[in-house]
Amino acid sequence: MSPELATSLIIAFAGLFVVLNTAAIVVFAERRLAGFIQNRPGPNRVGPIGILQPLADVLKLLFNEDITPIYGRKSLHTIAPIIPVITAIGAIAVIPFAGGIVASDINVGVLYLLAVTSMGVYGVTLGGWASNSKYSLLGGLRSAAQMVSYELPMGIAIASCVLYAASLNVVEIVDSQEFWLNVFRNPIGFVIFIIAAFAEANRAPFDLVEAEQELVGGFHTEYSGMKFGTFFLAEYMHVIIGSMLIVTFFFGGYHLPFAGYWMPELASTAQIILDLIVFSVKTLFFVFVFIWVRWTLPRFKFNDLMHFSWSRLLPLGIINFVVIASAIMIYNNYFS
Repeated sequence: MSPELATSLIIAFAGLFVVLNTAAIVVFAERRLAGFIQNRPGPNRVGPIGILQPLADVLKLLFNEDITPIYGRKSLHTIAPIIPVITAIGAIAVIPFAGGIVASDINVGVLYLLAVTSMGVYGVTLGGWASNSKYSLLGGLRSAAQMVSYELPMGIAIASCVLYAASLNVVEIVDSQEFWLNVFRNPIGFVIFIIAAFAEANRAPFDLVEAEQELVGGFHTEYSGMKFGTFFLAEYMHVIIGSMLIVTFFFGGYHLPFAGYWMPELASTAQIILDLIVFSVKTLFFVFVFIWVRWTLPRFKFNDLMHFSWSRLLPLGIINFVVIASAIMIYNNYFS
């Protein structure tokens, strides 16, 4: 095994370990924050301040009976929960956590990210269809319509960041923000991207695929035990990955704001540690935003959800892309 491959595998497994463990922490944090927002205690019985509650939840799911619908597609019913987890894990491969700390620094990293993240819709859709339940099927169909619709504005928002870096390489996009963050150069793209990230993660106010008031539980109505737990894990993994992508494309990744102007040069080890801390703090902030929004805003109606994507976000994203492209072309032709 070559040293480069060994390094890539180590980084990939380290990133996976961090994301999986952070997902458990985020579950606990969300419950505590939800309790604070709604003026109730939250988990406070299992361990000090309820800190062992995620472990208790996992044990409960492990010992729950795993039920498969008699008339459902058993193989697809089993495979479906695994797909969203795999897509979330796949996205880790091209996200730079620090200078030189990336599992796979490929030239078409943006295309890879868009391809991998778009595969998550298959897990939710197959889960609804394989259950042979009308409630699950409606949840799966809602998911397909919602996630495909919001992938288009998300892709255009990322493309507007690609224009500034003139590269599809994710590391180069991060490095292009050493002096100016994309959130300042491309604020409309940032707003479009963060809205689409909420929809892609099926988080409120875009959790129409799970709407328990009308769909009982949506695509995972017929799931129990660890299969349901896998869907639950995938949701929180997508929250973390979505936060990482927001940081990567719009907040300079591991760079401090305007670092190119004032940041002194550090030793390589110190710089890597600082980069990891900066990236982690930024990511955790946006995880908090995901939680905050969920427990603050009400759910959309489904027709409003679709209308907002196709009639508002998509045209706005296209206009934003054209304006940025025109501005860059004029600058390069007349001022550079």
